[in-house]
Amino acid sequence: MNWGNGIFLLLVVFIGLMATLVTICVKQDDIHLVTENYYAEEIKYQEHIDRVTNTKATEGKVMEFNVKSKTLQFKLPVGASGELHLFRPSDARLDRKIKVEIKDAAANVLPLEDLQPGYWKVKMTWEADGIAFFEEKKIDI
Repeated sequence: MNWGNGIFLLLVVFIGLMATLVTICVKQDDIHLVTENYYAEEIKYQEHIDRVTNTKATEGKVMEFNVKSKTLQFKLPVGASGELHLFRPSDARLDRKIKVEIKDAAANVLPLEDLQPGYWKVKMTWEADGIAFFEEKKIDI
């Protein structure tokens, strides 16, 4: 074994390792984007900024997560309607969107027992009296 053979062997092993890693990366199909249409979502971002500004003007938290009962309670006025997006950053297949409509003051609780344990982002977009709002909460089930 001399220097020439050692360098040649090192280069062969390095090229083989790089070829293996490139092959693994190309064949990987379990990549989940936050959203499929991220360009269209970017254009609508000003509407989102307006909703967040409206929510901050109300000076109140709209969603409250109870860890013990695994429920999400809303503090919304009667007549408010919107959409709740349960977003799982680690797996897009677990994401859910739920329509929310507040018809009476007692119906402001959503059970979350059926969600997979782990980290979730809860995004609530709603409208009340013609004004749009948005709030995001991070929960751990």
